[in-house]
Amino acid sequence: MKINQTLTFDQLAEGIDQLSEIIKIKAKSLNANYDPQKGSPVFTVEGKYTTRGWTEWTQGFQYGISILGFELTGDEELLHIGKEKTLNEMAHHLSHFGVHDHGFNNISTYGNLLRLSNQGKFEASEWEKEFYRLALKMSASVQAKRWTNIPEGGYLYSFNGPHSLFIDTIRTARILLLGHQLGHRMLEENDQQVDLLNRAVQHAMVSAKYLVYYGEGRDSYDERGRVSHEGIFNTNDGNYRCPNAQQGFSGFTTWTRGLAWAMVGFSEFIEFIDAHKSAVKDYANVRETLMKAAQATCDFYIDNSAADGITYWDTGAPKLHLLGDWRNRDAEPYNDFEPVDSSASAIGAQGMLRLGRLLLADDPQLSKKYTQAGLTTLQALLTDEYTAQDVNHQGLLLHTIYHEPNGWDHKPQEGKAAAGESSMWGDYHLVELAVLAKSIANNGYYRYFDEIK
Repeated sequence: MKINQTLTFDQLAEGIDQLSEIIKIKAKSLNANYDPQKGSPVFTVEGKYTTRGWTEWTQGFQYGISILGFELTGDEELLHIGKEKTLNEMAHHLSHFGVHDHGFNNISTYGNLLRLSNQGKFEASEWEKEFYRLALKMSASVQAKRWTNIPEGGYLYSFNGPHSLFIDTIRTARILLLGHQLGHRMLEENDQQVDLLNRAVQHAMVSAKYLVYYGEGRDSYDERGRVSHEGIFNTNDGNYRCPNAQQGFSGFTTWTRGLAWAMVGFSEFIEFIDAHKSAVKDYANVRETLMKAAQATCDFYIDNSAADGITYWDTGAPKLHLLGDWRNRDAEPYNDFEPVDSSASAIGAQGMLRLGRLLLADDPQLSKKYTQAGLTTLQALLTDEYTAQDVNHQGLLLHTIYHEPNGWDHKPQEGKAAAGESSMWGDYHLVELAVLAKSIANNGYYRYFDEIK
């Protein structure tokens, strides 16, 4: 990435305002024209949202876009859509025992609604707020139950089963943090109480140890900041066995959306534990470990994205070398070899902005590096190349990738890389990135756990 050192949040305000107008149009249109009986919308094919049965992890993003769109624009119709759909469509996500995605679905909906109501952005009775609180507490317990013990503590296991640790979960684990913040008591057999904060922190520490590389000689592919999508453990004795990938090229390459989940996930964990220092066991060591992971992953992203801050889908993709010196050119979505993944860039940009904020007091120079890198990426995402201006295209963020190894993503023509399509997680995180950037421009700061009480 060629970091633009002069960009400011104010300079991007017009682009965010333009995006906000597009959000209003497309969120309302998707609500009116998509049939939820087909399943949750996942990604677009030729500009129309369709579903892809794997796990139910994207519906909360759809309704969360309307809720965050209301936050950006004040449009009451968007709030009505978000509230109505959360009430009528999201209950089964609270009791979904088969996924590791509770923090995606339920914070995007119930969490955002509770946060905004407590901030006075809309009128809500105490009963309505209690409904949101109860949903978040139940979701936290269901997610926390997906637990595998290992000698170092344990982790929240993925939909693959108890042997599997996904890097994605570093961001969904924040539902446990909200459960803790709301004072929830999770009880297991014989009324044994589970400390939700401690369980979440253990998961973060295990993720930092086994899924992030630090250039310290772990194996032949130990490059600082590289991330494995999945870690495999022996459930008989809890020992780590090997890296793996479900959506990346291999366990020894870096799937960039997994990298991005780490960038934002570790940074948000630090924000939370900084606000709850007295409750975190061994706080100084935990913070140091998570900060090491956050900086390593953000540095790897900066070194392995295109000049404009957009990344390709996997830094070890087998045909990436055919693009030549791709790091020193702007990303090229319509190429013959490997797709970009703008969803990774939208997620990663938020991680860099948050890390920059965390370092502001202790290391202003390093803080500026990450902040400007985040702004550089955001600037690219706000261009017509990545923001879908066509009202007939149901997505917001173009050139996102779901599952390249499985060949699920639509290609504009045979022999070309997949391009031109959107995804629910890409759209949501572009909107969330806009909320964060706009709040900073207005001398504020958006955190998912603020006003959750």
